[in-house]
Amino acid sequence: MRNYLTEYRHELQRTFTGTSGTPPEWVPRLAEGHDAGYHLPGSAVWSVHGHVATIVAGIRVLLMQALHPGALAGVYEHSGFQKDPLGRLANTIRWIFTVTYGSTEDAQAATTRVRKIHERVRGTYVDGKGIQRDYAANDPELLRWVHITYADSFITANRIWGRPIPGGADAYVREWATAGRLMGIEDPPLTEAEVREELEQWYASGILRADERLAETVWFIRHPPLSPMLRPGYRILFAAAVASLEPRYQDMLGLRPPRFGPIPLPVITSARAVLGMVRLALGSHGPSEQAALRRLQRLGYADA
Repeated sequence: MRNYLTEYRHELQRTFTGTSGTPPEWVPRLAEGHDAGYHLPGSAVWSVHGHVATIVAGIRVLLMQALHPGALAGVYEHSGFQKDPLGRLANTIRWIFTVTYGSTEDAQAATTRVRKIHERVRGTYVDGKGIQRDYAANDPELLRWVHITYADSFITANRIWGRPIPGGADAYVREWATAGRLMGIEDPPLTEAEVREELEQWYASGILRADERLAETVWFIRHPPLSPMLRPGYRILFAAAVASLEPRYQDMLGLRPPRFGPIPLPVITSARAVLGMVRLALGSHGPSEQAALRRLQRLGYADA
C-alpha cells in the first residue's frame, strides 16, 4: 500500500507541477520575500485553495470558460493546451499558488509574466449571435469572464466537497478580487450574489456559444493524456464537475451526469472518495503552503 501511495503521489505531482519527488523550482521561492503577501493563514483564500476540492473546481472552470468563444479562441489558437496540456496546467497552478501564498512582489511578478504572454494572444471569433468580434487575452471583457467563472467554480466545488470558508463565500470572492485587480479587472465582484448576477448577464447576452470547436475542447478536457493510474479517478472527478454545473450549461456543453438507465450514478459521493485518496497521497498541507508558512514565521507572524 505504501509503494502504491508513493507512486500515486508522484503521478499527481507530475500532473499538477511537471515534477515529482521534489517541488518545482518556484515553490521554495515562496519562502522568500519581505512581506506577508495578499493572503494569510486563516483567510478564505487559504481555506479554499488548500483543499483538494480545487481539483474538481479546476475541471469545472475549464468547462465554463470554454463557453465564451473569445476565451476559447485564445486557448484554442494560441496556447499549447493540445500539445502540452499538463504544462499549461502547471503554469496556471503556479500563478494561482503564487498569488495565494507568495509575497506581494512575487504575486505581482507572476501576474506580469502571465499578462506578457497574453499580449500576443489576439484574433477574431464569432459570438453566439453570429457577430464577428476581435479579441485579445488582456481585454477586460475576457479577463472578467475568466475571473467570474473561476470564482463561481471554486465556490461551488468547495460547497459540495470542501469545508466551511472563514467568513463564508462572500469572503472568498472579496479576497480573490485582488487577483482580478492584479490581472487588470476593474471593480471585480465582491460577493457571491454579484458573481451570480454577472453570470446571468453573460448568459442573457447571447455571446456564449456552443459549436464544433467547443465540442472538440470538451472532448479533450474529458480525455486528457493522464497516466493510466490517474484515469479512473479523473473520470469520476470529471463526471462530478459536470454534475455541479447548472443544466443550461450542461446542455450547451453537450454533457450530462452519468446514469444507469433512469438512475443517476452517485458521482458526488464517488468524487468525495477520490478526493480523499488524493489528500491521503499528497497530505493536508502542500509544499507551497509550507513554504509560505516558513516565510511568515521568519517575518514574525504569530499565527503562521
